[in-house]
Amino acid sequence: MKRIITLTVLNRPGVLNRITNLFSKRNYNIESITVGHSENEGVSRITCVVHVENDQVIEQITKQLNKQIDVLKVTDITDQAIVSRELALIKVLSTPQNRNEIYALIEPFRASVIDVGKDSLTVQITGESDKLDAFIELIKPYGIKELARTGTTAFLRGTQRNVHQQKSYSIV
Repeated sequence: MKRIITLTVLNRPGVLNRITNLFSKRNYNIESITVGHSENEGVSRITCVVHVENDQVIEQITKQLNKQIDVLKVTDITDQAIVSRELALIKVLSTPQNRNEIYALIEPFRASVIDVGKDSLTVQITGESDKLDAFIELIKPYGIKELARTGTTAFLRGTQRNVHQQKSYSIV
């Protein structure tokens, strides 16, 4: 079962390495991981998408992550109302003859062409993973030269309160 876990961590050297090692040591695969600065100075947000066998495993992972010294908060947001997005950059083979067809595919997905070459177009698309998967399947017959995806970034919708544990640290 696919789970989305968000972590708020102190932005210090080695934090990401310790977190990914925790998953590796327990033989859990991270499907995607995104990291970036948060709204607070010195604090970063990490979003991990993992596949686990059952709820007990995710509970164990959450407890282990909470034990990490630089981790401020861990939340499994899978079953909550969330906002999630992913970015993909796709370089597609194109000729003058099929460019209009490709543009016709891009428009309904609200994607945009960010680079045009002599024999290719680079398309940027954002949205939920399913949307990106659907677009990639439609564009495959034209020939994908390169593809890069960021992985899922997510947090709770609106004014929902997080019901999970939170550790308090002063940021130095």
